[in-house]
Amino acid sequence: MSKKAMTSVPFKGTPEQETELRKIIDTHRHTKGALMPILQKAQDVYGYLPSEVQKIVSDETGVPLAEIYGVVTFYTQFNLNPKGKYMISVCMGTACYVKGAGGILEEIGSILNLKDGGCTPDNKFSLDATRCLGCCGLAPVMTVNEDVYGNLKKEEIAAIIKKY
Repeated sequence: MSKKAMTSVPFKGTPEQETELRKIIDTHRHTKGALMPILQKAQDVYGYLPSEVQKIVSDETGVPLAEIYGVVTFYTQFNLNPKGKYMISVCMGTACYVKGAGGILEEIGSILNLKDGGCTPDNKFSLDATRCLGCCGLAPVMTVNEDVYGNLKKEEIAAIIKKY
């Protein structure tokens, strides 16, 4: 599953979140080019941008849903899937890939029963393959939130995850 793929995670938005979203839209309703700030703030409210949220934005702004989906899937700052408390990213840049990042990603997925772009049912962990993290000298590299782990070996992954 790709990072941007839609999942079958049930939408759990609250009436309070929807009220907040509608206030955000009202604040920007007459501002030309306000789609990006609306989507950014919507993601702040929900933690991600599921189709239900995109539809509200579309209905309230008049921007076609297809256009909103195009923006959300184009920009890496937006997420279609919920993210866990501990966001694990595995660098798949050239140096990391050549040094075994694919195996690291598979090992994490196996331990947590996750695929790329997924989140555990308890929202504790999410897993994403990412582009270069800028730590090529430490390849292969993964991050857990702001913590960076380099020169990884598959045998180390379980212990790293256990810390969290």
